[in-house]
Amino acid sequence: MTTPAPVEPAATSRTAGRDVALVSVFAALIIVLALVPAVPVGAAGVPITLQSLGVLLAGLVLGPWRGVAAVAVYVALGLAGLPVFAGGVGGLAVLAGPTVGYIIGWLPATFVTGVGAALVLRRRRGRLPGLILAGAAGGVLVTYLGGWLGLQLVAGLDPLAAFLGGVLPFLPGDGLKLVVAAFVAASVHRAFPDVLARRAAGPLPAEAS
Repeated sequence: MTTPAPVEPAATSRTAGRDVALVSVFAALIIVLALVPAVPVGAAGVPITLQSLGVLLAGLVLGPWRGVAAVAVYVALGLAGLPVFAGGVGGLAVLAGPTVGYIIGWLPATFVTGVGAALVLRRRRGRLPGLILAGAAGGVLVTYLGGWLGLQLVAGLDPLAAFLGGVLPFLPGDGLKLVVAAFVAASVHRAFPDVLARRAAGPLPAEAS
């Protein structure tokens, strides 16, 4: 049995500093993607946007906790009034709009995506399809569930109308964004395994009992 070496305070500080930097970078990435002009779809008032691509990437690349932190920073900035949501809007008024379910749903969606990504990265094979499944479970299904519920509770749509107006039109585009995000995340983890892959894999063999 090999006793793991004690963690140096300086190393802990460097890791915390890197985590803060990564969270900030991904929050900024989501903002940049949200600035791409949205495409209105249907009568439900829910547009096609690229900010959901950034939310997917946050979970797939950073994992559950740092991914949620990045999305939480983005959402907090928007609710504080900065025009960082799709369409250049911000403020608490979005909580009364048709997209509130999607915005709130991004937090559990990113957590589920990140947990799935961390589990996938414990394996050496099948990472790309695994990342696609992780993103589908969290970034797509959980986000859709939040949006679908929000359209019923806030916009007053019945379940079928909420599905037809807030889920069905977005499936092709979100499927494409999911594949793109999984490819990008797989590439990032190959190039920078310290970002999440080595954390997910646990201690190195020499340090394990």
